Amino acid sequence: MATVFTIGHSTRDLADFSRVLQAHEIALLQDIRAFPMSRRYPHFNRDHLELWLPEIGCDYVWEKDMGGRRNRQMPPGQSPNVALRNPAFRNYADYMLSTPFQDAVDRLVERAAKGNTAIMCAEAVYFRCHRMLVSDYLVSRGHTVLHIMDEKPPTEHKLTKDARIVDGRLIYKGDYLL
Repeated sequence: MATVFTIGHSTRDLADFSRVLQAHEIALLQDIRAFPMSRRYPHFNRDHLELWLPEIGCDYVWEKDMGGRRNRQMPPGQSPNVALRNPAFRNYADYMLSTPFQDAVDRLVERAAKGNTAIMCAEAVYFRCHRMLVSDYLVSRGHTVLHIMDEKPPTEHKLTKDARIVDGRLIYKGDYLL
């Protein structure tokens, strides 16, 4: 089984981001933003990361099939992810049931088997981002997920309390989540 790290670029400058990646010996940064750019922090634009990361010994790949900001995937009232009250999270959880997402996760796991791999989005903390849902998906399939905040040891992901495996699919059923 693979170990996958997660990180949010947040408001960091490149020196800080570099220190954090190097502290965790990240060999590959997989960008899972739907749009791999930032107006406020252009040093996190895809074209810049593709040039800069190899200079610090880290490869870069953008995985558009894991990008967030998904539109509604199912007709109203048909989503099995009823515990996710936030429409953006529910839409993404519905998208995780699709073949393109599952194929993208397979590619991530293959990459992670070759060296320390981190998935990156913009939010500093994973639970305010679709990294939480991706992490649940990975953990539900037996992989280890470690959340990076800084140079300190990462936090191991635990399956969200309302996440369930039903008929081999990860869904969110319960009284309350997001």
